[in-house]
Amino acid sequence: MKATAVDAVDAPSSPYFAQAVEVVGARRVLYTSGLTPTEADWVAPVGFAAQARLAWRNLFAQLAAAKMTPDNLVKVTIFLADRAYRSESGDIYDEMLSGRRIAVSTIIAGLVDARWLIEIEAVAAD
Repeated sequence: MKATAVDAVDAPSSPYFAQAVEVVGARRVLYTSGLTPTEADWVAPVGFAAQARLAWRNLFAQLAAAKMTPDNLVKVTIFLADRAYRSESGDIYDEMLSGRRIAVSTIIAGLVDARWLIEIEAVAAD
C-alpha cells in the first residue's frame, strides 16, 4: 500500500497535514468509531491534555488490534467540545503523529457526554 499526500498547487496547503491523501494498492481499510477520551470503565480524566492523549492512545490501541500502526493512518477527524481547545489539540496532534502528513478535519461539536472534551475517529489502510 502506498499513501501519498496530495496538495493542489492552486489551493491552500499546510506543512502539518495533507489536504488529501491518495491510497493505492491497499489490502485492508480500517474505519474507527469515534474514540472517546475514556478508560475501559468509560471514565474520562480531568483536563483537555489528559483526555486528548487518552483518546489518541485509544486510537493507537485500535490500530494495534488490527495489526496496524500510526503509519497506516490516512485520515483523522477530531471532534472538540469547544474551539478553545484547538491550539492545544494541534500541539498534541503533532506530538502523537510525529510529523506524519495525513488528511485531518477538526470539528467543533457537542459530544455525547458533556464531560468529554475530545473524540477522534480515523481511517487507516495497509
